Amino acid sequence: MKIIIFDGSFNTTTFINRLIKGLSINHEVFVFGFDENIQNKISGIKYIGLGTNNSRFFFLVRSFQLRGFSIRKLVDLCVGLVLRNKSKIRQQNIQFAIDSIQPDILHFQWVSVLSYFKDLQLPTHTKTILSQRGFHINVRPFVNIENKLFLEGVFKKIDGFHSVSKAIQEKSNEIYASSSKIDHVVYSGFDTDSFQTKTTWNISKQLQILSIGRNHWKKDYRTAVLAMYLLKERKIPFHYTIVGVKNSEELLFLVNDLHLKDYITFLDSIPQEQVYEKMLDSDLFLLPSVEEGIANVCIEAMLSKLPVLSTDCGGMSELIVDSETGFLVPTRNPKALADKISIFFKLQEIDILQLVNAAYIKATTQHTSKQMVDGMISLYKKVYENN
Repeated sequence: MKIIIFDGSFNTTTFINRLIKGLSINHEVFVFGFDENIQNKISGIKYIGLGTNNSRFFFLVRSFQLRGFSIRKLVDLCVGLVLRNKSKIRQQNIQFAIDSIQPDILHFQWVSVLSYFKDLQLPTHTKTILSQRGFHINVRPFVNIENKLFLEGVFKKIDGFHSVSKAIQEKSNEIYASSSKIDHVVYSGFDTDSFQTKTTWNISKQLQILSIGRNHWKKDYRTAVLAMYLLKERKIPFHYTIVGVKNSEELLFLVNDLHLKDYITFLDSIPQEQVYEKMLDSDLFLLPSVEEGIANVCIEAMLSKLPVLSTDCGGMSELIVDSETGFLVPTRNPKALADKISIFFKLQEIDILQLVNAAYIKATTQHTSKQMVDGMISLYKKVYENN
C-alpha cells in the first residue's frame, strides 16, 4: 500500500516515528509536513514538504516543485502570492502532492490537521484514517460547540478511526456515532527492550516523586502541590520534581504560599535521555491530570519499573489496575493523592517489586511497537476492503 502520514511536522513524536518505521517495512510511506528540517530522518521514507511558514523562499520553492511545469498552475501560484493568499496555496500544495502520489491510505495523525481535509478532492480509491488522541477529542469539542459541529461534519466523511484508548473511542462516539463507523483501539507502541529498569526501591530516607509534562491546566499540578503540602504536614520525608513547568507563575506562587520551596523543584523540559535518567533516580511517578488518552509517560515509567500513581482520568484505567499495576485515585483530590503516597511510603521492597513487575508485564504486552503497527495495518485493511 501507499500510505501518507499527515502529521503536519516532520519532527513528530517518537511513537508516530515508530509507526512510520514499522509501516515502511512492507509499505511505501510518505510523510507530509510544513517544515523543511528533519531532525530524525528515517531511511526509506519520502518526506513531502508542503511549504514552511518560517521562510518565504522555501515556501515559494516548495510550491513551485509541487506544481511541476504546468504553466497554468504556476500562474495560479503567482496570483496567489500577489494576493498573499498563503492558506489557499498551501491547500493547493496538499492537493498536488496527493494527486502525484495517488495514495491508498491518507492517515491524519491529529484532529488539528483536519481543516485541510474538507476541501480536498481525493482519488476514488483513497481511504482516510483519523487518529484520535487526548485533548482534541475528550476536551475541546465539549467546551466549544462550533468545534464539535465542525468535527461532526468531518467525521461523517472519514473512512476509519484510530483511537488511542477505549475511553477516547467512547468520547468520539459522543461527537459522531454510526452503525457503520469503523473505529479500532490501537495502543501506542514502544521499543520495550530498549528501556533500562530500576533494580532497587529503597525509599526509607526520602521519597523522590517525579512528574513530567507541559504546563497545562489539564495536568492539574495545582492538586499535586496541595497533596505535597499534606505530606509535609504528615511529616513524610519527600522531594517532588516537576519537569516541564519551570516558569509557571501560578505554581511558583502556590509553592511559596505553602512554604514548600525546600520540597518542590520545577525544571524546564529536558531531552528524552535525561527523562529516563530522572525516572531511574526516582521512587514514584505521579500523574495528577484531569484528562488524558493514555499518558505515554506513564507507560515509559512502567517500562522503567518505576511505580506509577495516576488519577483515574481518560483511559488510564486501561493501563493501571489499582494496587496491582500501579495506583489510581479520583481526579482533583489532594487528600486521595496524599493518602495513596502515604501508603506507598510504608510498603516493603518486596511489595514494590511485585507491583512494578506486574506493571512491566502489562506495558510489554499491551504497548509494543509490533502490536501498534500490526493493529494499524489491520485497520487500514479493514477500511480499504470496506466498500
